[in-house]
Amino acid sequence: MIAIDKVLVSDEIVEEQFVCDLNKCKGGCCEDGDAGAPLQKAELALLKDFYPTIKPYLTPEGIEEIEQQGKYIYDQEFGWVTPTIEGKMCAYGIRDEHGIIQCGIERAYNDGKIDWKKPISCHLFPVIVKKSRGYEMANYEPREKLCKPACAFGKKLKVPVYVFLKEPLIRRFGADFYQALEQIALEYYNKEKSGAV
Repeated sequence: MIAIDKVLVSDEIVEEQFVCDLNKCKGGCCEDGDAGAPLQKAELALLKDFYPTIKPYLTPEGIEEIEQQGKYIYDQEFGWVTPTIEGKMCAYGIRDEHGIIQCGIERAYNDGKIDWKKPISCHLFPVIVKKSRGYEMANYEPREKLCKPACAFGKKLKVPVYVFLKEPLIRRFGADFYQALEQIALEYYNKEKSGAV
């Protein structure tokens, strides 16, 4: 475990490799789970404010669920989450012509319509952040079957998890945090090369 300020980072974030392989997983993390995407409290207001701009990017089924359930719902186990379509795909998801699930929020962001990319929990996946006793714990939790291609692709390209997730890690914890994590990672890889790990 790596401690940086009040964040405990699992060693796997430095040691393991990962690169999403959307052609193989089809964005399955957007529909494979026990609830919708976890949301931070600040993101609830963003969903409310940006929904009219995001709505044209969504499917009729997604819009129907959002307008019936709400822009976000409270789950006993996971807290605030996005609604889902029939308990499966996130209501903000869209399946493209290749069968890959894309995010309607991210599409609006990519078109320059909003300045919020998507929920940070989605951006950080497969790193999951939980709070415990005054600390935040960042754990590497790829789905065993779903993320197998991404783990293999990461190994092939030799891209560590923390490098693949540089943008969301900085977005969530700040540039100073990332710089400290990168320094620890470089020390780890130097030791590994010299056979000290």
